[in-house]
Amino acid sequence: MSFLICIGALLFLMFVAYRGFSVILFAPIAALGAVLLTNPSLVLPVYSGLFMDKMVFFIQNYFPVFLLGALFGKVIEMSGFARAIVTAVIGMVGRKRAVLSIVLVGGLLTYGGVSLFVVVFAVYPFAAEMFRQGNLPKRLIPGTIALGAFTLTMDSLPGTPQIQNVIPTTFFKTDIYAAPILGTIGGIFILVCGVAYLEWRLKQAEADGEGYGSGHSQEPDPDVIAGTSIVNPVIAILPLFVVGIMNLVFTKLIFPTYYASANAEINLPGLAKPIAVVVKTQIGIWSVEAALVLGILTVVLFAFKTISTKFADGSKAAVAGSLLASVNTATEYGFGAVIAALPGFMVIKDALQAIPNPLVNEAITVTTLAGVTGSASGGMGIALAAMANQFVASANAAGIPLEVLHRVAAMASGGMDTLPHNGAVITLLAVTGLTHRQSYMDIFAITCIKTAAVFLVILVYYLTGLV
Repeated sequence: MSFLICIGALLFLMFVAYRGFSVILFAPIAALGAVLLTNPSLVLPVYSGLFMDKMVFFIQNYFPVFLLGALFGKVIEMSGFARAIVTAVIGMVGRKRAVLSIVLVGGLLTYGGVSLFVVVFAVYPFAAEMFRQGNLPKRLIPGTIALGAFTLTMDSLPGTPQIQNVIPTTFFKTDIYAAPILGTIGGIFILVCGVAYLEWRLKQAEADGEGYGSGHSQEPDPDVIAGTSIVNPVIAILPLFVVGIMNLVFTKLIFPTYYASANAEINLPGLAKPIAVVVKTQIGIWSVEAALVLGILTVVLFAFKTISTKFADGSKAAVAGSLLASVNTATEYGFGAVIAALPGFMVIKDALQAIPNPLVNEAITVTTLAGVTGSASGGMGIALAAMANQFVASANAAGIPLEVLHRVAAMASGGMDTLPHNGAVITLLAVTGLTHRQSYMDIFAITCIKTAAVFLVILVYYLTGLV
């Protein structure tokens, strides 16, 4: 019975998310409903002492990353830099290679620190125009954007500042450059297979005589894509390089040197007692935050006049978006902590422990929970909050570096997360004016490719020992 309670809570949360209801509202309802059916007297204590505690822990650690990432994406958009990057990449790759152009643009922006939600809005107008001019089916645009923004640069390539690559640093005491060779191999596999799949789908459509189609909704405003950008592409891409390079410098040089000891002690006159901060668990987060600040300042430096007139409204939108995204994920994290504490989860945990290989165990656990919750960061947060110690112990016993655990967890979180109820998928379809029936099959194909990449990386590690 306890097992069914846990499964029921997970399925309920999946169902309400798929139907478009707020996870912020229903995650605590699902969690506390499971507690009610297990031990009614613990409902309120669990809410205050466990659910809210874990939710606040997540916000405490990761909200600045959400906030700065959203603000960076917004200033990139307001300054015209995003448009300049898109037009430059399309100009270099060629409009005839629409799929590769859009994938590269999405990857460049997300790897440079722009939120994938911002990328969807920035790239779609140009994707629609390229597909219309080439008479390519509009229904393939969501799969193309998903490949560029939701895959290799979200969690595979080392150094990506996306939250899915930041969360494991807290649990494994690694940094966002963990397992660079394995991550790069996985990223290349996703890119090659994904582009090949989409090109094959285009050839199928061409053979069937299918074109762009007519009667579509959410067609982009011609003014958005008319003319050429007035921003020099070199200047436009500079903030992305600043984020990437300074992220590496802060991670490998500045913070490890400045905080040489394992702990930093906060000893101020107004405190009853000093507060110790474990530096190693925070360096990865601090580095991303500092790099994003410098990226924002770089945009402001080169586009102050353009941004200054729009900054008040734009920053409010960025803050609102970051609050929604972070609280959404934090409530799922709190939900996971409650479920992980219930007797029924012990059944699930024991079943997963029956998988003898620690990396396969971790990959299946993380990608399953990411799929159930419809959130890469939420599913990974649930899995690592409940089982990180077990994963570390198993890896140490098998002589597996924690860097490999980090990369497998990050990539697995971006595996089955893009099921139909995923927020990014719903947003992508809404922005493009398409439906699940029209376009989800191709998004799911990309989902299968990126899930396969996780197990490819595990295989490569065992065959070669590369990290």
